[in-house]
Amino acid sequence: ISKGSFTNLPSPPLTHHPTAMPPKKKGADADDGALKGAARFARTKNTLQMGLCGLPNVGKSSLFNLLTKQQVAADNFPFCTIKPSLSRCKVPDERFNALCDMWKSTSQIPAWLNVTDIAGLVKGASEGAGLGNDFLSNIQAMDGLYHVVRAFDNDEIIHVDDSVDPVRDLETIMTELCLKDLVFFRKAMDNEEQYCKKHPKHSQTPDYRNFVSTMAKVEDHLTNNRGIYAQEWTAHEVVIIKEKLVGAYSLITCKPIIYLVNLNAKDYKRKKNKYLMKIKTWIDEHGGGQMIPFSVDFEEELFALEEDPAATAAFLEEAGVKSALPKVIKAGYKELSLQSYFTAGEKEVRAWTFQKGFTAPNCAGVIHSDFERGFIKAETVTWEDFAALQIADGNKPGMDKVKAAGKYKQEGKTYLVQDGDIILFQFNVSDKGGKKK
Repeated sequence: ISKGSFTNLPSPPLTHHPTAMPPKKKGADADDGALKGAARFARTKNTLQMGLCGLPNVGKSSLFNLLTKQQVAADNFPFCTIKPSLSRCKVPDERFNALCDMWKSTSQIPAWLNVTDIAGLVKGASEGAGLGNDFLSNIQAMDGLYHVVRAFDNDEIIHVDDSVDPVRDLETIMTELCLKDLVFFRKAMDNEEQYCKKHPKHSQTPDYRNFVSTMAKVEDHLTNNRGIYAQEWTAHEVVIIKEKLVGAYSLITCKPIIYLVNLNAKDYKRKKNKYLMKIKTWIDEHGGGQMIPFSVDFEEELFALEEDPAATAAFLEEAGVKSALPKVIKAGYKELSLQSYFTAGEKEVRAWTFQKGFTAPNCAGVIHSDFERGFIKAETVTWEDFAALQIADGNKPGMDKVKAAGKYKQEGKTYLVQDGDIILFQFNVSDKGGKKK
């Protein structure tokens, strides 16, 4: 798309200026909308997905198998994966493990992260190369992305471009994502142009002027291969982008990206690799983001010892490093603004996934819609308070000591549930005959 994208739209009037906002008090927090984070553009739900994307043959399917304990094909040729594979992986949580140890419940259900393995993209994917349109549509359906990058030399493993160059590969993928986003951007601009033709007065409004200035920034970032998610945006700009570009014309680069760098086992163990600094520099120049080095080779060796705790311990001691998979999973969970609250007792300990900012009724609805519909109150205690009191006592866990310490609270409909809360919901609903449940 050319720099003349706005030439067909009416120019906003220059005679009106919105009322200036008063200056912030010294030490006041910056505009929340300018903060980086998935919550700005994410859908509001607790079943969000992370998608594994990247070039063919970089380790996506192998990593997917390790994360989810599946056995999808991971052969040594491009486009081994065609259709996306969806599964889930357990979210590591020391708090959940501790609750299970305390209660010894027969039912122990952890939180899960949904992960999808997506076929590799190639140069020209935005124009259909290598079934690129299908694969980009699969990426568009995700809520966040794990961008897997190959950073190891091995002549036996085919590279789609015949040589290993992680920075070139990063640039290829980002180019294709931005080019596809420019297609969605153009559709949104055409839609606004048609609206202006039908409603000429719209082009004289402050809303229209704000739309034009925000879209100019969006276009500048996309034409310069900079994704939207990692850039600085005001709260008002975020609202405009969500309204115009995260609905029917959803931008792929609004999604958070975690960069997973696949090393050989030797480099992973010694924590050194000739490509890492170049990759980190590229990431910083393109808006930043979390980079996690890992090794499929190392993780597969470790996984093969899973049934033998003694052999696993010996292997890890000799290697001098731990598995990167827990860090990968936790990073995806956090980037999607997902958190966990707990229900715990003798029959079951369970971690429930919710999105940061959910109220108590919202979180009750995660268990069952009746809990939200008939919500009365939430009886809560923080994980920190509960754990401290149980550890100090050393006897059978329970809420009596929590109540005696004044740490047991009753919260209403406006309470924002916090990560790690232990909750008992009180609710009351009636069936069609008026009978209460």
